[in-house]
Amino acid sequence: MTRRDFVVFGGAMAASAAPAHAQRPPMPVIGYLGSETPDRYASRLAAFRNGLAEIGYVEGSNVAIDYRWAEGQYRRLPALAKELADRQVNVIVAPGGAEVALAAKAATSVIPIVFEMGGDPIGVGLVSSLSRPTGNLTGVSSLSVEVSRKRLEFMGETFPGTKLFAFAVNPASPTAESQLRNLQAAATSLGLDLLVLKASTEAEFDALFATAGQERAGGLVFSSDPYFAYRSPQLAVLAARHRVAAIMQSRDFPLAGGLMSYGGDFEQSHRHTGIYAGRILKGERPADLPVQRVTKVDMCINLKAAKALGIAVPAALLTTADLVIE
Repeated sequence: MTRRDFVVFGGAMAASAAPAHAQRPPMPVIGYLGSETPDRYASRLAAFRNGLAEIGYVEGSNVAIDYRWAEGQYRRLPALAKELADRQVNVIVAPGGAEVALAAKAATSVIPIVFEMGGDPIGVGLVSSLSRPTGNLTGVSSLSVEVSRKRLEFMGETFPGTKLFAFAVNPASPTAESQLRNLQAAATSLGLDLLVLKASTEAEFDALFATAGQERAGGLVFSSDPYFAYRSPQLAVLAARHRVAAIMQSRDFPLAGGLMSYGGDFEQSHRHTGIYAGRILKGERPADLPVQRVTKVDMCINLKAAKALGIAVPAALLTTADLVIE
């Protein structure tokens, strides 16, 4: 081989190798575990993506998101979480309640997990400490469960002199028993009686309102539960049909025509979830990220619904509401 041939051959080899070196590294992948459907998660997903963007990640541009949806069948969550773990995604995001977070935790002890829920992460066994969440989990918690008592108080203020109120609880929820104990204690301290109604499927919803009306309960208070929250429009229709005053955790309920809501700020909690997922992609460890507590609560009142029910909402509640629908 002549010197000229060697130079030409070497140049060809360099040219053929250059594209391989110039290839972009694969995008990191977030595994997103949802208990419902994309449409029910729409507002939460938007907030999550906003949080990711604050850290510099845009879906489809420099991060991929692999979604798994349980479509309201929570028994599917463990298998879906295992699918994401088997894919060896970079981080698993488990928003929407304790059921989702516990399924993710059971699927992997290695892949970082960012959860989002409205209750106490220590109480359900996700972490042993909020400030130092050892292991592969961290996340965001709001005050939705803690303020269940306030929903009962607001109903009492709206119906002064009324002693009986109904309380809807999902027995399949990991926080059902603790919420029921708290509401029963609150009812006792307020001098009220509590009619406990249980529902864990959509087929049982109509009976909730029918029974509350038949028993002449002053109003229906919903426990903090994602299954209820994601079905706010359906529950608002039933409340109007049965002429039952009801209060839920999510403002989706009064926005859909229900009377009132009071609960954690879901926009903020899901945005913080996106921020934490982005920080982990940049190299931080879950154990170094304290569990965030979103302490802001959101109150919404629908005066159209109040008028239809013949209710005069106390002025004190209207002045403290974050949103009043007129």
